[in-house]
Order: sequence, then structure tokens, then C-alpha cells
Amino acid sequence: MIRPVRTRSGIGAVVLALVVFISAFGSGRAEGVRLDALKIPVPNAGGAGPAAALLDAIVLRPDDGQPHPLVLLSHGSPRSASDRPSMSPYGMWAQAAEFARRGWVAVVFLRRGYGSSQGGWAETYGPCSGPDYAKAGRAGASDIAAAAKFMAGQAYVRSGKWISVGRSAGGFATVALTSNAPPGLAAAIVFAPGRGSSGPDTVCGEGELVDAFAQFGKSSRVPLLWVSADNDHFFGPKLVTRLSDAFAKSGGKLSLVRTAAFGSDGHMLFSENGSAIWAPIVDRFLAANNLVLRDRLLDAPERPAQLSTR
Repeated sequence: MIRPVRTRSGIGAVVLALVVFISAFGSGRAEGVRLDALKIPVPNAGGAGPAAALLDAIVLRPDDGQPHPLVLLSHGSPRSASDRPSMSPYGMWAQAAEFARRGWVAVVFLRRGYGSSQGGWAETYGPCSGPDYAKAGRAGASDIAAAAKFMAGQAYVRSGKWISVGRSAGGFATVALTSNAPPGLAAAIVFAPGRGSSGPDTVCGEGELVDAFAQFGKSSRVPLLWVSADNDHFFGPKLVTRLSDAFAKSGGKLSLVRTAAFGSDGHMLFSENGSAIWAPIVDRFLAANNLVLRDRLLDAPERPAQLSTR
């Protein structure tokens, strides 16, 4: 039984205890994950439209009023150009939510030429007879670097270390980013990186793609996690061996993780349905590079209304 305290000093002790309790469970503690829409300005030199293109983005972050480190998430590129206009940053909401639950400011943005982002498509690699994949990768990397620079100026982003995460073409752009790493880039994570998939198990100019990875590896020294599923029908296991070997043998700092088959096409591993597989792999990599921010995950946020119409 708790007895009432009647002395003045006792009352003060109770008040102090309440203040401590409120501080611990009030504004100083992350209670969940918040979601905001955002437009990110990036240089658009030589591209269609304005000199500074606005990129469509969403931000998921701990809702505690405190700054947290940044992670940028980069999407893939559909095989058909006609599918690019319908893309949305909400397509990677679930992946961003997993990083936000781990204490990151997770930003999904659409690069130039995708969805409602301004600017012409900058990532063309030319004809199959002679693709310039390295040029395409660097174009995507320039958008990532520009987005990171803008986000670094936001009050809710902690200065210092940040990471880049990408899938498919976004993974390829992330690999290119590591070859000319912007300030603070602490690590990179890529899922099935590559370009040039023209159909299931068909890649335009495999040799040129291998050469691009070799070029990037020559100057890449950022820790890089590469995850690929055995039944990836964009970039299959044999090609992954050639690409990853070219990158690592040129000097790239690579950790390659191959997973068992996922669904009908392992290229979709980095998805909401694949989180039980890829999240533990990411957690181990973050721990190995001293990038774990929390010892307990925040509660999963509610699915946004925008996903109900997709």
C-alpha cells in the first residue's frame, strides 16, 4: 500500500519523481515513426526542365524531436520506359519503415525522370551494341549525392555518418556513388545491383556491365554489402559472380551475401514480403560496421493511405 506523504520535503520528492517519469516517457523518447512528404532540389545541368529539379520523396523517422543519422533509399528502373511515370516513393515505404524503426531518418526519393520528379531521364546507357553503363551509374549517383547534401541541412538529420541503400538500378547507382564517395558516406547496401536487363535472364552487353563494376571498384573503399537471391531473373548467379569479382578484384571493399530463392523472381527480395530474409542480413552488416543505433526496434508504423490505391 502506498501511503500519502505529508511533509514538504516528501512532496518535493514526489514531484521530482514525476518529472523524471514524464521526461523518460514523454518528448525525449521516440514513441513511433512519422511520415512526411518532401521535395528535394538537385542540380539538373544538361537535363530537361529547370536548372534545379525537384525530386519526389518521403521521409520516415523516429518521432521524438531529435536528430538522427540519414539513410537514402534508391529504387530500381523498370524494363519499360512507359512504366517510369507511374512510379512513386511509396513503392519503398515498407523498406524505409524498417530503417526508421532502427533509428534512421529514412528517405526514399525518385531520381530525375522517374514518377513526378522533375528533370529528364539522366540514366540512359545508349544502345545494346555499345552500352555505357558507367556513365549511367554516375548519373544516378549524382542524384544520390545531391539528395544527401540537401538532407544534411535538415534540422532532424544528424550530421556525420550516413548510408546509401539501393535496389537494382538504384543499387548500381549506389555502387557508383562509393567510387566517388561524398563526405560522411559510412557504408552502402545494395540488392541485386545492375543495369541492362532487357528480359528474364537476358542482359544487354554483359561485358560492358562487368567493366563498369571494375571501374567503380578501383576507387571504392566504402564498406559495401551486396545481397542477391539465387533465383534473380534480372541478374542471375553466374553474372553476379562476374560482377562482384570484377568489383572486388579492382579494390572494392565488398561483402557478398547470396540468399536462397525468393518467390518467383529473387530480384524482388528487397521488399516488404522479403524483410524476414533481408533485415537480419542488414542488421549483421550494420553491427559489423558500428552503425547500430538502437537496441530495440520502434513499433511498426501504420500503412499510409497512399498504399491502398497502389
